[in-house]
Amino acid sequence: MMGQDAGPTTTRKCGGQMSTRLKKLLTYDATAEAVTAMLDDQEFREAVLERQRVVRGSATVDGDVVTIEQVRSADDIPSFARSFVGDEILIVQTENWTSPTSADVRLAIPGKPGEAVGTLELAESGGSTTETVVLDISVKIPMLGGKIEKLIAGIIESALDVEQKVGREWLAR
Repeated sequence: MMGQDAGPTTTRKCGGQMSTRLKKLLTYDATAEAVTAMLDDQEFREAVLERQRVVRGSATVDGDVVTIEQVRSADDIPSFARSFVGDEILIVQTENWTSPTSADVRLAIPGKPGEAVGTLELAESGGSTTETVVLDISVKIPMLGGKIEKLIAGIIESALDVEQKVGREWLAR
């Protein structure tokens, strides 16, 4: 079974700021301990970046903090959004692991009016582990913010699908 999601939905946040919520479920035929070890492995994170075909990328694991920097081409982005992001998009993902099975996640786009914040949780049941990623994506651009948020949600969903595929192969070794 591939990743499942609840799909992006628009929600209202504090202060009236709109955002798009993305919930994505990824399943692995492995224990939570094995999935945690995989997510804590710099080589795994770099393998995911390679398969995602980023222009440039790096991953570092420093204790309970995982940082992934990636530069993606904006070639596939509609022209209305490309005028805001340019030819390439730098995304900095930071995971602060608060326990072996949960992390606070932040995706920043330095110099751009958007970010995604949320959580990552691992839950083991019957020999398999489900990774649940919940992100609130916000882009503070009048009139176009919602469209760009949904575009970002699609990019993140595709990236997570690749991560799950690489993860399943990694765990099967």
